[in-house]
Amino acid sequence: MRDVASIAAMIRTARKNAGMTQEDLAKLAGTSVRTVRAIEKASGNPSLQAVVAVTNVLGLQIVVR
Repeated sequence: MRDVASIAAMIRTARKNAGMTQEDLAKLAGTSVRTVRAIEKASGNPSLQAVVAVTNVLGLQIVVR
């Protein structure tokens, strides 16, 4: 769970650094504000597709090791 929380924190930080609101990010990623909140709080069960869409908008990459 620690890894998920770290990813969530990185996404939130990247969004804030980009000067975006959760609403802005949701619109650009084609998802709901509720989903963005869930991703940033590491809660619920957002789809992998939603997580990838959000990270793509923010210019982040998900690396699997």
